[in-house]
Amino acid sequence: MIKNSKTDVRQSITLRRATRADAPGLLHLIVALAEFEKLAPPDAAAQQRLIEDGFGPPPRFESWLAFWRDEPEPAGYAILFETYSSFLARPTLYLEDIFVLPETRGRGLGSALLDQCIRLAQERGCGRMEWTCLDWNTKAQCVYEKLGARRLSEWFLYRLDRANIERLAKSSQNSPSN
Repeated sequence: MIKNSKTDVRQSITLRRATRADAPGLLHLIVALAEFEKLAPPDAAAQQRLIEDGFGPPPRFESWLAFWRDEPEPAGYAILFETYSSFLARPTLYLEDIFVLPETRGRGLGSALLDQCIRLAQERGCGRMEWTCLDWNTKAQCVYEKLGARRLSEWFLYRLDRANIERLAKSSQNSPSN
């Protein structure tokens, strides 16, 4: 009997939506992603907010975990949430994070997580799925482009950090129009 190696590998992967009980494993993966991206990991207060935002009523995001074989700890994760496109009049599935621990890469966990996100977007009637990718992560860029995702050049990502949000909110409270 000839075995399909992709099917065999997929049978070694378990995906499931994370629960509050999975918070320590999810936080471990988020810290590992921060290290991979050479960023500061979430501090204790941010980790507590992550738990409340992901598992409190109502959850602000959902997370999916990938397990390799019968390992008790997750080897990868994806965090996603919905936004909305007024022009398409449909939700957009936004993929905030997708990450697999370096020691378990090359086994299909990342592909399985990405496939799950694509299925969720299809099931939910999303008009599109979006995410960002660091400019130096060319391996991921190649994977995304092979899927048919296109890199947007006509849109620029803007960000207001918390300090500027606070500053602007405070200045708008003091404006005469309020």
